[in-house]
Amino acid sequence: MAYENLIHKYSLNGYNIVLDVCSGAVHIFDDISYKLLDYITTLPMSEECPEDIVNNMKEYPKENVESAYKEVLSLYKQGSLFSEDTYGAFADKMVMSPVKAMCLHIAHDCNLRCGYCFAAQGDFGGERCLMPFEVGKKAIDFLIKNSYGRRNLELDFFGGEPLMNFDVVKQIVEYARSIEKQHNKNFRFTLTTNGLLLNDENIDYINREMSNIVLSIDGRKSVNDRLRYRVNGSGCYDSIVDKYKKLVDRRGHDQYYVRGTFTKYNLDFAEDVLHLNELGFDQISVEPVVTDSTLDYALTQADIPQIYAEYERLAKIIIEKKKNNESINFFHFKIDLDQGPCAIKRLRGCGAGNEYVAVTPNGDIYPCHQFVGMDEWKMGSVMTDELNLTMKSKFAASNVYTKEKCRNCWARFYCSGGCNANNLQYAGDILEPYEIACDLEKKRIECSIMIKAALA
Repeated sequence: MAYENLIHKYSLNGYNIVLDVCSGAVHIFDDISYKLLDYITTLPMSEECPEDIVNNMKEYPKENVESAYKEVLSLYKQGSLFSEDTYGAFADKMVMSPVKAMCLHIAHDCNLRCGYCFAAQGDFGGERCLMPFEVGKKAIDFLIKNSYGRRNLELDFFGGEPLMNFDVVKQIVEYARSIEKQHNKNFRFTLTTNGLLLNDENIDYINREMSNIVLSIDGRKSVNDRLRYRVNGSGCYDSIVDKYKKLVDRRGHDQYYVRGTFTKYNLDFAEDVLHLNELGFDQISVEPVVTDSTLDYALTQADIPQIYAEYERLAKIIIEKKKNNESINFFHFKIDLDQGPCAIKRLRGCGAGNEYVAVTPNGDIYPCHQFVGMDEWKMGSVMTDELNLTMKSKFAASNVYTKEKCRNCWARFYCSGGCNANNLQYAGDILEPYEIACDLEKKRIECSIMIKAALA
């Protein structure tokens, strides 16, 4: 039995890191033990160090090689190295789950015209409109009904720009709060905003009612204003930074993050992370743009080496900051090596179309916000209480073992098969991983584990 699909080994920032794929155990090896792994090609491991391994490592004293082998053998016997895949047995048993989260498209309109916007600059390829309260009310009723025994429910107010329809946001929150106890539910609300319409009144409301808040900004002024501009073409940086600072200062806890996008225009995106941190934000996400590869700002395979180097540079910066007790949490380097997601989450990821749905201003239901506007993926309507269970079942069955390129990938239990919407749009099928996204995710995982090693 070859070991290649059971462990992932790499060297980064002076650490020889070995991930046991199926158990999740992470080991830091010395040079001799790290190299020895290259010569273990069959399992189970024998009790004594095979002679061919000693012969292949003649640059080291025999007794050192044999000692390293015993250490590796001990980890193998403990089940933390070359452990077998026990997840695959559950792949064909994945069933539909209650709906627990909803993305409520409160506004298909926006006061920005961001160049890279996947939502067609706010209207999702359709008519600009705002969600009426009646649709939001029906959406709450739908979520409560289809959540069954789940108590904790998540609802994200999304757009476009949700603050363009903020009165309806408040009405929906009030309605949900008025009935949650009678249904034994607990709503957690999130709102995503571009910040232009923030003021003292809605900042206080957001901090009181929203469990989380996502603040959109790309980083440095020159970077942000190049692609995040108003209808008249002017940038938005100067209009939002102080408002974001005020909101976060008043919020007083870490349930927020500033979220940016990096493109080919700012492959030095670590500078944008640092800029945001210098502004006083410590919960930061700057994510790669996903778009048509023919566009000027699109990321391509040719950019991968530079992006890898930038992720590594950022990881080293974060290590130094944390060693100096400086607070910074980079969203894409957040990883839990002690427990991590449950088995189901590891196998099928985000839950789009199954545990999670998006609802448009007219009440149409889609698998997630990135499917909105693709008529063939419409799942039903909250107005008629319809839900396509055949499509829901399709998403429920989608997992890392039904995706051919994922089933033997070392990162499968961390990325869980990637984003279904991106897979569909850029690889042609929800079961076909989007290659660039896969490459970047694997590098982020490597950096995340290395950070843990450095700070242990």
